[in-house]
Order: sequence, then C-alpha cells, then structure tokens
Amino acid sequence: MQIVCSLLGGVCSPDELRGSGFHSAFCVALPLSALPDCADFRARNCSQVAEACAGRGFSFTNIPLQEIPGPHLRVCPQGNTCCTQEMEDAFGQQSKLDFDHLLEETTETLRTTFVSRHERFDEFFLELLENTERSLHEMFQKTYGKPYLQNAEVFVNLFAELKRYYTGGNVNLEEMLNDFWSQLLERMFMLLNSQYVITEDYLECIIKYADQLKPFGDVPKKLKVQVTRAFIAARTFVQGLYVGREVAKRVSKVNGTPACLRVLTKMVYCPFCQGMPAVKPCKNYCLNVMKGCLANQADLNPEWNQYIDAMLLVAQRLEGPFNIESVMGPIDVKISEAIMILQDNSAEVSFRVFQGCGQPKPAGSTRSARGVSNVYSSRFRPYSPEERPTTAAGTSLDRLVIDIKEQLKLFKNFWSNLPEAICVEDKVTAGNVSEGECWNGHTKSRYFPEVVKDGLTSQVNNPEVDVDITRPDTIIRQQIMALRVVTNKLKNAYNGNDITFQDSSKNFPFLQKKQILDFFKPQKRLSNFCS
Repeated sequence: MQIVCSLLGGVCSPDELRGSGFHSAFCVALPLSALPDCADFRARNCSQVAEACAGRGFSFTNIPLQEIPGPHLRVCPQGNTCCTQEMEDAFGQQSKLDFDHLLEETTETLRTTFVSRHERFDEFFLELLENTERSLHEMFQKTYGKPYLQNAEVFVNLFAELKRYYTGGNVNLEEMLNDFWSQLLERMFMLLNSQYVITEDYLECIIKYADQLKPFGDVPKKLKVQVTRAFIAARTFVQGLYVGREVAKRVSKVNGTPACLRVLTKMVYCPFCQGMPAVKPCKNYCLNVMKGCLANQADLNPEWNQYIDAMLLVAQRLEGPFNIESVMGPIDVKISEAIMILQDNSAEVSFRVFQGCGQPKPAGSTRSARGVSNVYSSRFRPYSPEERPTTAAGTSLDRLVIDIKEQLKLFKNFWSNLPEAICVEDKVTAGNVSEGECWNGHTKSRYFPEVVKDGLTSQVNNPEVDVDITRPDTIIRQQIMALRVVTNKLKNAYNGNDITFQDSSKNFPFLQKKQILDFFKPQKRLSNFCS
C-alpha cells in the first residue's frame, strides 16, 4: 500500500511523507498499482514551479526536476525544496522590485490626483489674474482713454505684484496695496490739478495726508481686506496641494529595509520552493508583513490627516468670503468707484492738500484742468455674479474647489490603510478563502498570529518583520515636518493670516522651485507723466 496525500495530489510512503514537511496532509490508502510513484509526484511539482517561474519572467538554468535537500536556503524553509540558492537569491532581488511596484501602484491614484488638482487650480488662478487684468485694461481704456493709457503702468504693476505674490514671491500684500493706492492718488491728483507744477517732494507731502483725506473713501480699506485674505487663502491652498503632491511622490519612493525584503521574499516566493507556486499568502500574514514594512509610512498618518483637515478648512474659505474669483472679478469696478469718489470730492481734497502742503506753482498756459473731470464721468455697469467667468481650466472656482474637497476626503487615513490596500484578495493574498488554503510563511495552512497595530512602535510585537523601532526613516520624518509646516500655514490662512513663504521653504526645500527670489521694491514715482 502507498498513501495518497490530498494536499499534494500525489503518492508517497509514510517515511517519505514524514520527511516532506507536509504533516497536515489528509491521506487515504489505495492499491499500489493504481498510483504513480513518489518520484513522479515530486518531479511534477518542481515542473509546476519551473512553469510558474517562467510565467513570472525568471530564466533559471538549473531548476530541480524533483525536490532536493534545502540546507543552502537562507530565507525559505530548509526541508526538501524545489529551489536552488540561485533561485532564492533571484527571488530576493525580485522582491525589492515587487515592493517598489506595489507601493508605486497603490499610491498612484493619490499621486496623480494631487498632480492634476494642483495643476488645475494653478492654471485656473493664473488665468483668472490674466483675464481680470485684461478686462480692467479694456474697460479703463474705453472709459478713461488717454489719461488711463498714460498711467497704465500703475495697474500693470499691481497685477504683476499680485502674480508674484501668488507664485511665491516675498511680497507684503498690505504694503503693496497701500503703495498702489498711493501711486494712484499721485497720478490722479496731478491729472485733476494739471494747471500746477507738482514736484516729487510735493507728492510725498500728499501721501502723508492720505489717511486723513481718505480720497478714495472706504474702497481701499475694504478691498485690501478682501484681496489680502483671498490671496493668502488661494496661495496657501495651491501650496498645500503642491506639498501633498511632493509628500506622496517622495513617500512612494521609500525603499524597503533588508528585513522587510527578506520577509517579502518568504511571503511571496517561498511557496515556489515548497512546490506550491499557486498558493497565495494568508491575508493576516500579509497584513503583518506589510505593517512591518510600512511602519514608517503609517507614522505619517496623523500629520497627514491634520493636513487634510486644514486643506478642507481653507477650501471652505475659498467657497465663501475668501473666494478669489468673487474678489478679482469686479476689481475693475471697485477701483473705478474709488476714482469716482476722488473725482466727486476733488475740490475738497485739493483744498485740504493745499492747506497742508502749500499752494503749488502754476504750470503756465500749456496746462489746463479743463475737461479733466469729464474724463471720469463714465461709470461702469454693475458686475453681475452670474457673469463670474469660466476659464479655459474648465470650471469656475466653486466647482473646482468642490471637486478637490471630495478628493481630499477620500485620502484621509491613506497611509495607515496602505497594508490593507496592498493585501487585497486576488492581488497579493488568498483573501477570504478557507483558512487552511493559504501560505502562512511555513506551509499551506492556517495563520494563527494576531495582526499588529499600525506604526513604528507597535512593530515590537510583529511576529514576521524585525523592525528597528529606534531608527525612524529619515525621508518619512522630513515629510512629517513638511506636513506640520504647511498645516500651520493653512490654519493661519483660514484665519486670514499669512506666514512668510521663505521661512516655510527652509523646512521643505522642494518648494524652492516655486519661489521667486527677487524682493518687492516699490515703484519709483514719476513726476512728469501728464501731457
């Protein structure tokens, strides 16, 4: 009589069975003449291994035709085996590629989402600035004509500085806007008093009285609040998207440790050596392996979640009072309104300036104020909210922000969920098949150890991976710091406060390519600009 092993699908003697390492097989007795011998069975198993290896792209020259003793193995069980040392070494090298591929594949959606949303928001914002500047230029040219064209550089500089701030320049928004209104007051005062010679010193005197005069009414104050908080929110939000993109990219490139790759080899390829290439790892076994391999990534999760929450807060601002589209869309109307206020009160403003700064010298017969006020008699039509532009980026800001919010919510707990995402049924593991039908690291049987918790410190109890909990991964720690910095910036932006961009770039230098390193310099005043 021989003994049939239902696990192996072949026949072997009781002595051979005891030496095979498959002690849990269910066996029945059958007549010897009805069955092939044990050597045929082992040859068939190793033949299946050869086919499986070829299917995985391996090209081994000496795959055993039948099981051989395995004392040469350093990772897989050392009983009878279908693997040579060359095969096990190749499996180890492939495990590194497999780990990199698994991490790359599992984080692909995260990375591509942040890349696409960052690009869309950035494109939308820059195009919004261009459209707003073009609209102002066209309307002011039509309404004010030559006086506007002679002083258009004031508005060109305004938009250039707004763009420079958004793209990372060291621009103080409040100072820049104050400077804009000061320059506009100088130009307007000269236009309204063109019968006088206005010197550089006289212009400086006018600016000293600007706060008392309030020549543009409350428009500068209101617009400064609106523009400042909207630009802070928009710039910090797009910077946040960029940080998320870079963190995802860098973390997805973190290499597995030697201990991780060794255990990954054992999990994925040791079934080949045991003549079971089709048997996949038990799910809980895979989870323990991946929780050990991805322990540092899991430690990123708390900071990542706080970052996501902060991004969602700023997104709320962008949908509401800090909506950059609703601020920039009618900015031409608001500036025109300020010009009208000055024109309506030009006599009083000039009188008070003359009192404080003295009467300027007459310019002579070549200059006249006649007709100047008529230049400003046209008023812009009201700006309708329904006309908020849809740019070539394909959506209005509201719809764009809603889309980004929905995506951000999907990525909470992303890093702690990585092991579960990798150890899904049919992808890596045997899934929810019978507990005895999966590879447990030693044989085809049930996996008994409990799944450990997430994070580096929890791996002290990991039964599969030897993790040095005293040596956190440097790259992961850098990303944690980057997330902390940008989360702080986002929380401040939510409250309408700005933090110096260059200070934050020291903490995550990969943002330096977004910086413009030149510093804001106030535009020089030009005294003779009116004909």
